Amino acid sequence: MNPELSILMTSDGSTTILNPDLEETYHSVHGATIEAEHVYITNGLEYFLNSASTPEARIFEVGFGTGLNACLSYQYAVSKQVAIRYTTIESFPLPAQIVQQLQFPALDKNKLEKIHQADWNAWVSPDDFFSIQKIHGKIQDFQLPEKSTDVIYFDAFAPSKQPDMWVPEILKKMYDGLSENGVLVTYCARGQFQRDLRALGFLVEALPGPPRKRQMVRAIKS
Repeated sequence: MNPELSILMTSDGSTTILNPDLEETYHSVHGATIEAEHVYITNGLEYFLNSASTPEARIFEVGFGTGLNACLSYQYAVSKQVAIRYTTIESFPLPAQIVQQLQFPALDKNKLEKIHQADWNAWVSPDDFFSIQKIHGKIQDFQLPEKSTDVIYFDAFAPSKQPDMWVPEILKKMYDGLSENGVLVTYCARGQFQRDLRALGFLVEALPGPPRKRQMVRAIKS
């Protein structure tokens, strides 16, 4: 992990991280928590649950990063009493000294600590309604089991920074891994990305994005 990672404050009072090698932040500087809630919770998890037959969801996240998406999902599971099984994959886990500097006022600090302290490559259940498996590895080397997940948070760095994360081969893994009517959500609304999703069979929606971003994408396996 690059030792020059730095913490930045975003517009909603929560932090993000700047990766100088990629010249990219982990979250929007216009509000890290606002972006995550809008893209992944409201338009992903909540959208799926509104049409689900039972109050449960299996989530797969590409890019654990700061743990923000995971903790928001954890809090949602407990507050709504929804059973969530959460799998996330990360190539470069953050060093402890960086994690200790993260500030997310909207998050329960104890829940965030439980997620970060959970062992890698093992299922951990910090609550009756939430279990998590953090996989230390690359999505290129990982095979998502067929129809094993209901909601995918695709939160890789932007295509301009990590083009190998957005290729059809990776997106095909996502399609195969989703259950019928499963949902993939991401902050990215790039035209080629949307075309690649449609070519795989996704129903693609370009939705209003979080602050200062015109659009985001929700793709449904129909």
